[in-house]
Amino acid sequence: MPRILTVAAAQVGPVHLTSSKEETVERLLALFNTAASQGAQLIVYPELTLTTFFPRHLFQNGDELDKWFEKGDISESPLLKPLFEAAAEKKVDFYFGYAELTVDSKHYNSSFYYSAELGKIISRYRKVHLPGTFEPFAKADAVNQLEKRYFLPGDIPFDAFRAPGLIKGALKKGQEATGSTIGKGDPILGQLICNDRRWPEPWRVYGLQGMELMLIGYNTTSHSPELWGSKKPMTLDEEYKEVMFHHKLVMQANSYGNSCFSVCAARAGADDGKWGMIGGSCIIDPQGHIVAETKTDDDEVVVAAIDLEDCRQGKEKIFDFDRHRRTEHYGLISEQTGVKEPELLE
Repeated sequence: MPRILTVAAAQVGPVHLTSSKEETVERLLALFNTAASQGAQLIVYPELTLTTFFPRHLFQNGDELDKWFEKGDISESPLLKPLFEAAAEKKVDFYFGYAELTVDSKHYNSSFYYSAELGKIISRYRKVHLPGTFEPFAKADAVNQLEKRYFLPGDIPFDAFRAPGLIKGALKKGQEATGSTIGKGDPILGQLICNDRRWPEPWRVYGLQGMELMLIGYNTTSHSPELWGSKKPMTLDEEYKEVMFHHKLVMQANSYGNSCFSVCAARAGADDGKWGMIGGSCIIDPQGHIVAETKTDDDEVVVAAIDLEDCRQGKEKIFDFDRHRRTEHYGLISEQTGVKEPELLE
């Protein structure tokens, strides 16, 4: 039976150092209304949605840094109250990335999932794979990425979750079913943030929980030669194309390898007129095909109706984990971090 769900990626264009969070929320509401008017039931926003990508700048600890973070429980934030109210009124779920400052003064790059059916946040996540460096580069015009300085690695497991109220007729606990209940319940979702999408391990952990839809927000610079380590000279246009290629590559490959749909939303464009960020917000199917994609690096929404039943082909054939996985051979994946090459030959 079809399990149709309409999803949207809400891409946000440039947000400058001088942009206020209140101004940004107004833009987010406009994107929300556009997506809802096109029938979206679930909207994905970017990583660090409320601010410019501040980890490219050096800030001292204390108030200078903390102003970029949302303090305490985000569900009680007056800043986001208009968005929560719009979601409750229109019965639209959403994923949202933000900088989190906990009550015990810990800093995380975080996201949450709000369920309109339940009227509350039902899943939270904190970015695990923090890229970049702790100290800024010595080169004056280098593009920095100081996430290791500003955030702790995430401490929340890769827990898949079900989102209620999205699929009409979804099988519930205790209801009678003919045959297997697999692939018949409320949709199974996962969340990652930006650089996490490049690592296959979290996708697989979610895949082993039957994930059908991955949600990802990202901020990805289009020019950062010090971070890439590339020896090949490139023009800015060539760099942009290369970064975009890798972004789509990991989204398409991991969606295919785990037989799931994915929705990813970018913070895009040239912040402060010079800090280039790629767009490429898109919706991808379980065969790795892009079914909808943004055309600009500005505020833009893409919407698509997807059928979660399409996940079954891969989950029951090529990537039937129960029949084909051989965990006895995968030990190094969890036992080792750095590379250990075989010994040199005589």
